[in-house]
Amino acid sequence: MIETVKVKKEQIYKTDIRGMFDGIASHYDFINNLLSFGTDKYWRKTTIKILKKKNPVFILDIATGTAELAIMAAKVLKPQKIVGIDISNDMLEIGRQKVKRQNFSSLIELRSGNAISLPFDDNSFDAVTIGFGIRNFTDLSASLKEIKRVLRTNGVVSILEFSKPESNFVKKIFNLYASHFVPFVGNKISNHKYAYNYLNQSIDDFPSFKEVSEKIHNAGFVNIKNKPLTFGITNIYTAEKK
Repeated sequence: MIETVKVKKEQIYKTDIRGMFDGIASHYDFINNLLSFGTDKYWRKTTIKILKKKNPVFILDIATGTAELAIMAAKVLKPQKIVGIDISNDMLEIGRQKVKRQNFSSLIELRSGNAISLPFDDNSFDAVTIGFGIRNFTDLSASLKEIKRVLRTNGVVSILEFSKPESNFVKKIFNLYASHFVPFVGNKISNHKYAYNYLNQSIDDFPSFKEVSEKIHNAGFVNIKNKPLTFGITNIYTAEKK
């Protein structure tokens, strides 16, 4: 029988998010692949495939983590430069090791940073990608405006994130899985007391895809599209700067 650690919501959100991600960095890729049954790779591939028609030359990957999405973008899109930023130094260090092993050190640069105050000039990138990161943003609206600022005219933002399934049946199954199995397995393997309780809570508290789309629109983006994946468990948001 699976018994999850009982953690109050208030305790979860008092945690040091940077420290939490540092603490699970060494197990992060393995746990993601395990808990998604390998589907996380398909989700990322689909995100990159949508970007391919835009042929971006300079790409910013926000909340890059261990650089999974950045490395995939380098392989498929073959841009001139990718910059990945994240608040977790331990995640970035693992990402740098992966980048070096795959001979992308001259193409992919990983540095510390956060979405609410991007350390880049206006109109610097052709595309911005975010894989499973926006639900951790402290101010989503302000971050979207920052993303728009650093994008060039006709630049595109592509956001991959968990979503609330519209089907009640799928929603019930997913909620049971995310609230019990994910914290139990994730916390056990990562040796962190409640990291995966936080991740589950952040998914549960994240706005619906309609609300997120509205925030993207309010930030000044156009041509906003949603692509639900795997019965609506995840969603890809794409939008352009005009």
